[in-house]
Amino acid sequence: MHESFNAAVWLVDRHVDDGNGDRTAVICQDRTYTYADVRTEVHRMAAALRAWGLRPEERVALAMLDSMEFVATFLGAMRIGAVPVAMNPLLPGRDLAVIAADARARLAVVSGAQADRVDDLRAGAPELTEVLLTDGAAWERFQAAGEGGDAGAYDTWFESPGFWLCTSGSTGQPKLAAHRHGDIKVTCDTYAANILGTTSEDRFFSVGPMFHAYGLGNSLTFPFAVGATAILEPTRPPTPQLVADIVTTHRPTLFFCIPTFYAALTASDLADDTFASVRYGVSAAEPLPAETFDRFKERFGVTILDGIGSTELLHIYLSNSPAATRAGTSGVPVPGYDVQVVDEDGNPQPAGEPGQLLVKGDSVTTGYWCRSDTNKSTFAGEWMRTGDLYNRDEDGFYTYMGRVDDMLRVGGEWVSPAEVEGVLIEHDAVLEAAIVGERDEQAILRPVAYVIPMEGTDTSALANTLTDFCRDRLAGFKRPRRYEIVSDLPKTATGKIQRFKLRQSG
Repeated sequence: MHESFNAAVWLVDRHVDDGNGDRTAVICQDRTYTYADVRTEVHRMAAALRAWGLRPEERVALAMLDSMEFVATFLGAMRIGAVPVAMNPLLPGRDLAVIAADARARLAVVSGAQADRVDDLRAGAPELTEVLLTDGAAWERFQAAGEGGDAGAYDTWFESPGFWLCTSGSTGQPKLAAHRHGDIKVTCDTYAANILGTTSEDRFFSVGPMFHAYGLGNSLTFPFAVGATAILEPTRPPTPQLVADIVTTHRPTLFFCIPTFYAALTASDLADDTFASVRYGVSAAEPLPAETFDRFKERFGVTILDGIGSTELLHIYLSNSPAATRAGTSGVPVPGYDVQVVDEDGNPQPAGEPGQLLVKGDSVTTGYWCRSDTNKSTFAGEWMRTGDLYNRDEDGFYTYMGRVDDMLRVGGEWVSPAEVEGVLIEHDAVLEAAIVGERDEQAILRPVAYVIPMEGTDTSALANTLTDFCRDRLAGFKRPRRYEIVSDLPKTATGKIQRFKLRQSG
């Protein structure tokens, strides 16, 4: 017989049952919720979903901003054994419809602020029986069906279907990665406990949104696992000033962000003591350039723990730690995960030789929904092929070299976009940079740089300045053949650069 385990019960009811129901669980703008309040909201939502007719293992599509409604709906669905499918609420309705139709959801819940997506969502996902907005009379009637109720936790266990997440789509169409109830506990027991040392006294604030694996851990599962406080902000996209206001008002102890936003914070005119309450910053989604690490620490006095995770593994599996931090690297394997760097034939590479990163751990997805060919090419037994190119040094630190598909073969030599980007960001005039390949007049592949300059930079001679800057720092075949000065870069919602869009635009 299996041992019962329901992630919603473990994250919420456990704390109330242990006598900690009065602890603050969520702060969202001007509202504060205790763990007892959260349990009431989750139980009501579970009862409402069951009254609607949602059955165990059926999918419910969520296009929701970070909010108490997201928390209640996500956990309420899991409580009754249903499967919430978290989608990016900022996507156009037609894109949301593709995901909802792929998941074969009958019910979708959409934040009221995203009401303009509903018509296209309905039109593109004909199996949806109902689309609920989290405001208005229909939402009130829906919630009233669960008022005062407790549907009771469905008898799930560690292996039971729990929730689905969309891959970020940095290389094209997103996929749905399926996770079990137990995967949540695995990431809490590994990264959150071993790297961050989380306690009930911590206050979590994440710039990364909750619909993605990174933000889901930062803003929901990690704080709830230890009975701590999650600070939520629905505004998208946030600004440096908004983030600063939240940090100085609610004083988080752990701050989660992405490299490009760390760069924006450093370049802003925020007070140097803005992050005085933060004991550690965390970065993921894209590699954190050493220059950004140094600038942020010098400016705000906070060490950033950079790491790499994935939707498929649910959170970070390679990371720097308080005990061992090396700027410009993704750190070392998180206890509980194994990684190896292999060549094209799958043979382990020695230190100093780049290769594709493989990872295994107990939080790995059970697979992509209806993507059998992709499953076969991605998973090899316990190991997952990440598609990331890494180099391990003699001390065991791993350095990101780029996506395997993004590596450039220039004149018979490999060029890592991450390496060139890291050099460009060292220049004081550069805020962000992205490197892609472009064929020249002789059909030879050459690096091309897309650069976002620092505010106030005179860009008239910037290309020549960067050419001279790179001449002393990069071999000739690695230097960009031309520069495009841009105001932004195409990215996923989690900050990953969509290089395929840059290649298409070029």
